[in-house]
Amino acid sequence: MNLLFLTFVFPLIGFLLLSFSRGRWSENTAAAIGVGALGLSAIVAAYVIWQFNVAPPAGGAFTQHLWTWIDVDGFTPTFTLYLDGLAVTMLGVVVGVGFLIHLFASWYMRGDPGYSRFFSYTNLFIASMLFLVLGDDLLFLYLGWEGVGLCSYLLIGFYYSERKNGNAALKAFIVTRIGDVFMAIGLFILFYQLGTLNIQALLARAPGHFQVNDFWIVLATLMLLGGAGGKSAQLPLQTWLADAMAGPTPVSALIHAATMVTAGVYLIARTHGLFELAPGILHLVGIIGAVTLVLAGFAALVQTDIKRILAYSTMSQIGYMFMALGVGAWSGAIFHLMTHAFFKALLFLASGAVIIACHHEQNIFKMGGLWKKLPLAYASFIVGGAALSALPIITAGFYSKDEILWEAFASGHTYLLYAGLLGAFMTSIYTFRLIFIAFHGEAKTEAHAGHGIAHWLPLGTLIVLSTFIGAWIHPPLAGVLPESVGHAGGGAQHSLEIASGAIALAGILLAALLFLGRRSVATAMANSGPGRLLSRWWFAAWGFDWLYDKLFVKPYLLISHLLRKDPVDKTISLIPAMAKGGNAALSRSETGQLRWYAASIAFGAVLVIGAVVAAAV
Repeated sequence: MNLLFLTFVFPLIGFLLLSFSRGRWSENTAAAIGVGALGLSAIVAAYVIWQFNVAPPAGGAFTQHLWTWIDVDGFTPTFTLYLDGLAVTMLGVVVGVGFLIHLFASWYMRGDPGYSRFFSYTNLFIASMLFLVLGDDLLFLYLGWEGVGLCSYLLIGFYYSERKNGNAALKAFIVTRIGDVFMAIGLFILFYQLGTLNIQALLARAPGHFQVNDFWIVLATLMLLGGAGGKSAQLPLQTWLADAMAGPTPVSALIHAATMVTAGVYLIARTHGLFELAPGILHLVGIIGAVTLVLAGFAALVQTDIKRILAYSTMSQIGYMFMALGVGAWSGAIFHLMTHAFFKALLFLASGAVIIACHHEQNIFKMGGLWKKLPLAYASFIVGGAALSALPIITAGFYSKDEILWEAFASGHTYLLYAGLLGAFMTSIYTFRLIFIAFHGEAKTEAHAGHGIAHWLPLGTLIVLSTFIGAWIHPPLAGVLPESVGHAGGGAQHSLEIASGAIALAGILLAALLFLGRRSVATAMANSGPGRLLSRWWFAAWGFDWLYDKLFVKPYLLISHLLRKDPVDKTISLIPAMAKGGNAALSRSETGQLRWYAASIAFGAVLVIGAVVAAAV
């Protein structure tokens, strides 16, 4: 396990080599470095995980101190790697899924003028995410936290020549920065109260320092929740995620599956001991997740862009993870994080294959009839869509999502259970709406299937992992996270599994009735008055962008307009202006004429005498 540091050293080396190459290397060389760096990292990660399982470290955690970052008056944050069951799970997801995405990207990005620049950014993205998940100190974690934010900005705006792409990148950067400021405030509070930012020390000291619902722990966890909500695109900081589809499709897969949006879930799980001291905030986590998953599900129902549909599905699935965290289903949240990484990476990569095959067309209503022409992409969508919809028994998503639903029921939060079931129903509808419209019906475009190992190997691997086989890889979280409340479910749990499976199947059946064939019923519903209103409202994602524009953007622009000439600066400028004016007036008195000087002296003497006399009286 001493090789753990190499997991992020290799991507960093790849980033530096590709950055300083300035695009002068061939695509094969750039791909060899970009993909090879992740391949080496994946090999090291596999070896470390194998060692961790066959010879567990004492205490269940391995610590590797690299160096002391700062040492100022007792404040000594370090670059120390911490590997326990939670970090092992995240390491496998980030590096394993990240490698498959890089391999696919080497095929997808061929011919792009920014080929080597793309891999330099993605290598840095992976390295930053590894800092985040392996950091033993919240300041080290925050370094990785900001690193993934920077890389998301660079990759979302990768095609910067188009203004809309730059705007999408800027939007993601600004919205997530809001959450980052909240998180920084939380770190300040924790250090002020507990005197450290070392995560294990915080978890050890907090119960002895804070009473349950103490003001400072409530405020600190609320600030951490703000940071987590921003990174994981949860209400009210969710608006950036759909626009992030402006980046290349492998970037979307990275953000949604291996990095970025899972960071918030990891942060709350890693600091679970703090949130348990603020049960009100923990409950708020669950409510935010439930509301987000329902709102995102409705928004996905009416989207026409294949990637935006998947983006809203990510928002919804992260909502399930937040809901799980909120009811104390810590293991369930991380389990769903892992399975979601498998099937969401599969769906995004398959959507990339469809987009390339259809000459960069992304509107599903301009596709159709693709199942014969793109059999691998079709199989990927069927398996990935089934896992996303949590079809019973055969998919990985079923096992992780049903664990969350059961924990919501067992903890007594039945309204969260109902939100989860409603979200499951909508997930089946919008997922198979996408599949039926894009892959069935009349063909509307010519499509050409992709070829090569970099195309089919990632898709094939992720297809396998998205089935029940992926659910066999259960995160080693025993002793790392608290036990959940609802393990021994018995008949009640089986009944809930049957009900949720039936709901998923009912959603698929309804999608088939509405979107297979002539789609006359769906068209009539969409063209009705209420249908048009709801479609516009949901298509605009409930109007949050419009609301934020009115509440924040327009007032900011108004203030900027009013201050465009900087009145404060102009007020201060009156002082030098008065001095210059006085100097100019006195300079005019220097005429060089003797009579003027004599008269001035006499006038001044009269003024002085008058002033003295007035003062004496």
